Amino acid sequence: MEIEILSEEGNPLLHRQEVQFEITHDEATPSRLSVRDSLAATLDKDSDEVVVRSLDTKFGMRKTVGYAKVYESPDAAIDVEQGHMLERNKIEAEGAEKAEAEE
Repeated sequence: MEIEILSEEGNPLLHRQEVQFEITHDEATPSRLSVRDSLAATLDKDSDEVVVRSLDTKFGMRKTVGYAKVYESPDAAIDVEQGHMLERNKIEAEGAEKAEAEE
């Protein structure tokens, strides 16, 4: 799976970067979590800081266009993002586990 960043726009008010990207893949459309991990590695960020909002694959194509929000910290993502997006990206559960471990 290869990721190419198409555009990157800063949003300092919400402490994030908004990224549009294109993925070239050999098999079926990759899962949201594998895309999140690969995009985080490409951008040199922690995967808890990346929220993949959308993935769009045209029928029969091996390319997927996506949109993600890359936050400065996982806490910034939890403060701003909707609950269902945090669930889909497995961010809230990981943050809650870390909080429980610190107690």
